[in-house]
Amino acid sequence: MNEIALAIIIGVICLFIILFFSFIPIGLWISSIAANVKVSIFNLIGMRLRRVVPSRIVLPLIKATKAGLGLHVNQLEAHYLAGGNVDSVVNALIAAERAGIELPFEKAAAIDLAGRDVFEAVRMSVNPKVIETPMVSAVAKDGIELLVKARVTVRANLERLVGGAGEATVLARVGEGIVTTVGSSMTHKEVLENPDNISQTVLEKGLDAGTAFEILSIDIADIDVGRNIGAQLMTHQAEADKNIAQAKAEERRAMAVALEQEMRAAVVEAEAEIPRAIAQALREGNLGVMDYYDLQNIKADTKMRESISKGSIIDEDKKGKK
Repeated sequence: MNEIALAIIIGVICLFIILFFSFIPIGLWISSIAANVKVSIFNLIGMRLRRVVPSRIVLPLIKATKAGLGLHVNQLEAHYLAGGNVDSVVNALIAAERAGIELPFEKAAAIDLAGRDVFEAVRMSVNPKVIETPMVSAVAKDGIELLVKARVTVRANLERLVGGAGEATVLARVGEGIVTTVGSSMTHKEVLENPDNISQTVLEKGLDAGTAFEILSIDIADIDVGRNIGAQLMTHQAEADKNIAQAKAEERRAMAVALEQEMRAAVVEAEAEIPRAIAQALREGNLGVMDYYDLQNIKADTKMRESISKGSIIDEDKKGKK
């Protein structure tokens, strides 16, 4: 029984030791002491209780202390609990300190919590970034389309990084400036001869206002001559005018056909009144019977002459064909 009890006690002690060392990161505590970083064992226990991964705090703190940054464990832990990336913030602070850029911890933490990569922002402040616009279509006053591509060199502005517009806004503004500059040129040849005028005009507009970047330069990378937009518009206008004229002509033709039909109807109606008028004249004595017969003979004679003349014309045509 004594041996069994001793084995149980030894097992409990071993289990306690294992749980103790797994719960309390003794290795990190020893590393912090070796690096002359003031992190007590109670701080590490408190991190475990607050569900903070101690290595995410202690290792960046050691890095910051070795770099000469006066950061405290509470600052890093608070930033971690707020959902920030502690390691990225510490790297950004070290890079800024080495580059001589003034960047307090609160500003770096705010940039990181805003969803931006603060370390990349510091690197962009030291080493400017080149972004390329898509092919921008612009039309000069002579109606010739120009396809312009520009390269924009920007540097991150740490003061406006929180709340400032991003790269998409810069590209949109540069594209708008290109369209305005080309559109104000009298001919496309002026733009081709002096493409640097586009860069100067666009830079003078202050397109980086309200953005998270500072535009250093705008360089025209490529200019291609596109379509003759003016000629195409004139062609479309001429086609539209032709269609309008055809529609109006068709309307006048339809009105003429309708008028002709109305006039024929009026003639038919007038001819239908002739027998009535003759009958009326006979009843009233204005026309005698012999006069009526003479009128019929004249009509019959006229029809005979017309038929004879038509027959003569047909015979002459047959002789000519032979």
